Amino acid sequence: MPQAYRGIVSNAASTYGVPEGLIASIIKAESSFNPKAKSSAGAAGLMQLMPGTASGLGVKNVYDPTQNVNGGTKYIAGKLQKYGDPQLALAAYNWGPGNVDKAIKKYGNSWSAIKSHAPKETQNYVSKVIKNWRG
Repeated sequence: MPQAYRGIVSNAASTYGVPEGLIASIIKAESSFNPKAKSSAGAAGLMQLMPGTASGLGVKNVYDPTQNVNGGTKYIAGKLQKYGDPQLALAAYNWGPGNVDKAIKKYGNSWSAIKSHAPKETQNYVSKVIKNWRG
């Protein structure tokens, strides 16, 4: 993780109770630590927050690394609390919680139960973030 973001990630981790390594792995997968990153879908900043999500998290400027990382960390913390499983939380971060909830209802409450029903992009995203995080 670039030195410039260590303090921001560390503060967000302790504020929201999310492991620093998980936050760093999400940032790496989402933006490769580029605070000016913007996806074709409109997600922006280090943790690639969608405008509506960012606004709901109180993020005024998605390109501000501190606001973006705090917003993204608060969001993933909520998903970790809701699902109790980092893989399901990451699937929700990438695919959207509504899609994950529907898949859980239909196929079962675990990543292994819903994985094959998730888009390839989400399957790859979850395994990439977990691999970067856990080494």
